[in-house]
Amino acid sequence: MKWNQPSPSDQQHYPPREIFAAGLRHHHIANTAYPINHNWTMKPYRVRRQDFEAITAASWQDITEMGLYIHIPFCQARCNFCEYTVINPADNARSEDGYFELLLRELAHYQSLIHTQKKILTGFDIGGGTPALAKVEHIAQVVEAAQAAFQFQPGMQISIETTPLIAANEPEKIMAFRQMGIERISMGVQVTQLSLAKKLGRQYKGFEGLREAVRNIRAAGFEKFNIDLMYGFAGQSVEDWRDSVEKGIELEADYITLYRMRYRGTGLQAQAAQVSKEVITEMAVAGNQLLHEAGYAAPPGKNTYSRLPGDVGTSDYLTNRVVKGTPYLGLGLGAQSLSHNTLAYNRGAGPKSITPYEQALQTGQLPIQDLYDMPLAVSMAKMISVSFYFGEINLTHFREKFGVTLESQFPAEVEFVLAEGLMEYRGDCLSLTPAGAKVYNGVIALFYAPAVKLHLLQRPIDLGERMSAQWQRELRRSFEVKLIA
Repeated sequence: MKWNQPSPSDQQHYPPREIFAAGLRHHHIANTAYPINHNWTMKPYRVRRQDFEAITAASWQDITEMGLYIHIPFCQARCNFCEYTVINPADNARSEDGYFELLLRELAHYQSLIHTQKKILTGFDIGGGTPALAKVEHIAQVVEAAQAAFQFQPGMQISIETTPLIAANEPEKIMAFRQMGIERISMGVQVTQLSLAKKLGRQYKGFEGLREAVRNIRAAGFEKFNIDLMYGFAGQSVEDWRDSVEKGIELEADYITLYRMRYRGTGLQAQAAQVSKEVITEMAVAGNQLLHEAGYAAPPGKNTYSRLPGDVGTSDYLTNRVVKGTPYLGLGLGAQSLSHNTLAYNRGAGPKSITPYEQALQTGQLPIQDLYDMPLAVSMAKMISVSFYFGEINLTHFREKFGVTLESQFPAEVEFVLAEGLMEYRGDCLSLTPAGAKVYNGVIALFYAPAVKLHLLQRPIDLGERMSAQWQRELRRSFEVKLIA
């Protein structure tokens, strides 16, 4: 692999203890969503627009196994907590037919450019937005197009997302998804308090509606069923959160995924100051305890809990990204693509409008807004950040992907997490301990590229990131970290 030359900012080294503290100070942004502030930290690696086609073709040339993500930017309503690329719901009906034509056009462009017929798909997610909102025939179109464009790995499962309202009110649509070969479905429940759901902009009709949705999903034949729950909202008490988890358990999903609210870039951004780090940690601990007591398993730091023995619970697409760092192609508005050495973002994410995406495809161009040719340190940071979805870094797959060991690239950081009891060797992984899971934001920052570490060190603390004196004292006692109030 030929890696880009790192910028001066990505050739620096910083004391692990300082970076750990910076990750904790900026706990609202130090997470798996990497890179941070890419307009500055990734700027040296931005590819010129006239070179998009050549760099993309070269970066995918030797890749044989990959994932596919298709983004559907339609929702019945835009939730206040949403950070994703979703268009104005009022435009859904008149935009849907044309949008799926654009998706097929983008796929055809990649078929020619990177020779997809030689690529093996190891995972395929249809996400959004709410892909289940689209017409059944449109979802069938993209499934059939993918089957024609790629080789499917035997046993590979396709996953799709729905809402409780669609699953409860349109059972024939859920049945159709299963009949077209989609085997895994995920339903966004988020919260079970009606008053909080309304504040968040959720269309939620109570627990009986959730039960009806689950009955329809099971009747359709889905045996891989996940629900999403969210915590860390302003106005959400720990008891509210416990109630959501307990009701989620009552639904008897095969998997339950817990998401912490990420405020930046959402309609609730101003409320971040109302949620303390210690309450967030208390919620995470409570959710973990309730799920384990109910028979759902997950190692420390992993946010998807499974009650099926031997099944990690995530889609094949995400599992391969997390464990192996498998490259993936993202199609659609604002979608992200990752080869071994390039990171691309499609047009339309900023304005949340189909127009710029459409304009590129109509002129025969790749609909890419930004393309980055990464150096080794940045590619490693990207893989490791995503690895923390499972709370661990697979050492074997890291070495296979980069040709070096994790310890040789991050000697001081590995020494720090081991000495502080934040991570431990478990099988062929370096895994979070229960203590490390509580300060996950500091741990993950240790493995960021140097430019991102510098950004965390220099970034002012906003109100939503301040920690109480009690929380700081606890951290000092445990890790002797000097934190800024």
